[in-house]
Amino acid sequence: MEQVTVVIPNYNGIRFIRECLESLLRQKEAPAYKILVVDNGSEDGSPELIEGEFPQVALIRLGTNTGFCHGVNAGIEVADTPYVLLLNNDTKSHDHLVRGLYDAIEARPDAFSVSARMLMWDRPELVDDAGDRYCVLGWAYSRGKGRPASLYDRPAEIFSACGGAAIYRKSVFEEIGLFDEAHFAYLEDLDVGYRARIHGYRSFYEPSAQVVHYGSASSGSRYNEWKTELAAANSVYVIAKNMPLLQWIWNLPFLLAGFTVKFLFFCRKGMGRLYLKGLWKGLKKSVSKSGKSRKVRFQGRHLGSYLAIQCQLYVNAVRILKKS
Repeated sequence: MEQVTVVIPNYNGIRFIRECLESLLRQKEAPAYKILVVDNGSEDGSPELIEGEFPQVALIRLGTNTGFCHGVNAGIEVADTPYVLLLNNDTKSHDHLVRGLYDAIEARPDAFSVSARMLMWDRPELVDDAGDRYCVLGWAYSRGKGRPASLYDRPAEIFSACGGAAIYRKSVFEEIGLFDEAHFAYLEDLDVGYRARIHGYRSFYEPSAQVVHYGSASSGSRYNEWKTELAAANSVYVIAKNMPLLQWIWNLPFLLAGFTVKFLFFCRKGMGRLYLKGLWKGLKKSVSKSGKSRKVRFQGRHLGSYLAIQCQLYVNAVRILKKS
């Protein structure tokens, strides 16, 4: 019986999908697993390539590009295994990816997710992501980005897993809900990891599970107008959704400082106005009827989790300065 369903969202990924699937099918010593590609209305022939060259891979075709969140949710909902492994289509898996992630999450009953070591496609000696951090400044950042992979060769606890290459416990999704489709894309993995932490679950990083990652294959580049506006909106939405009123008031001076620094950063890139537009959209989303309905309601039984999260927010602000 399969233990893991690998869910790959695909949108016009014909440049990468063949190598992605071939590397997955070469896994060694892996638990029983199956592969499911959810196609978001691709028009580049990638769904036809999958059907023609990889008959052993299940394919769900969505009519239009509904975004990362809806795509992976469609895969998670049909998965009938204890674990779901999410994988970007622009990745190439090392031989023990599935085994490494499966063993790591099996060994930790309180784990919601375990993130793989993601390496840069053109410079695989450097880290692309070693798990995600979130800090009191309202910044989410990729741990180890651009640093030597040799510095990140030990397992570690992280704030949330990067949804580009991570395994999740499906039973926790059933408890806390799936990815919030109001995000469409960007910071949705932070949001779901945040919700899991509120409910007392943790996330980890496992270096023995590795992929190389092209990066920004769908959006086009690391910084572009669409990504900047959407990520800015979601950075506000994550706070409004997951922080109780008292907590965000307590953190407001730090958050204002963090957003100011980000604004100045994007001003230097000629996208300051676009960043502010995204923040405004995030505020409107947060106070909308739909946004309010998705807010995580404070429960006294989770007070210990909120206090632990607040400590993490402080510690991660120091870590970002140390680049650790």
